[in-house]
Amino acid sequence: MKFHTFGDERLPHILMIHGGGNAWWNYLRQARALSPRYHVILPTLDGHGEEFATPYVSTEKTADQILEYIDSHCGGHLFALCGVSLGGQIVMELLSRRADLAQKAIIDGSLCIPQPALGRFCIASVRLFGRWMFSERACRWQLALMPKTLPEKMCYPEEIQAHYMEDMPRLPMETLYTMYRTYMMHYRLKDSIRNTRAQVMYWYGEKEMKCVKRSAQLFRSMVPSCTIREAKGYGHGYLSVYLPEEWLQAALPFLEGKA
Repeated sequence: MKFHTFGDERLPHILMIHGGGNAWWNYLRQARALSPRYHVILPTLDGHGEEFATPYVSTEKTADQILEYIDSHCGGHLFALCGVSLGGQIVMELLSRRADLAQKAIIDGSLCIPQPALGRFCIASVRLFGRWMFSERACRWQLALMPKTLPEKMCYPEEIQAHYMEDMPRLPMETLYTMYRTYMMHYRLKDSIRNTRAQVMYWYGEKEMKCVKRSAQLFRSMVPSCTIREAKGYGHGYLSVYLPEEWLQAALPFLEGKA
């Protein structure tokens, strides 16, 4: 696992975990905006991005690795944890490990209720179409379609496009198989999450799958102080992945104690 950092390391630490299939640049624009006030850490998970050659194992194994980094570089404590999709599930696992790990946490569009049928469907789809879906030609086509199918504010800038073209075609299919098995089919929210002392916001898009919305409700039933925010008109991970300015508008008041 590789860690990219932004800002002075003496500032409060914020660690932001990307979603499955992407890499550290998922949160690059947010990290730059936050870096004058925070020390922002963006990991690239095993099996993703520049770490494509290291097999991805599981949510729990990834949490082990991140905790080692936090202990070695952040004095064992963060100001905030953020994660989208797979990254949000890793945030949940981290919060369940240590009650005082972070003061704040933002979980965006993540699962904590097993969905075995959905996981099997996704694995089958990748086996059939994955090599084509993530080929260099397909990635160029996807980027070319963005301005035609998405609002201008959701299109990737050139820098993110360059990272996308570098990382997506080398994404191992085995990473996706393992991710769907562990993220979708196996992971369950740990009962120890009830002990967390973090202030948590759980976001999801209005157009998210019902299982994501049920996951948010389950989390809040175990962490009653959690606030749920539905992003009207949006789908999976839109704020974190495509709309950094809207992400910041929602996150900054929460991080600064104004929400």
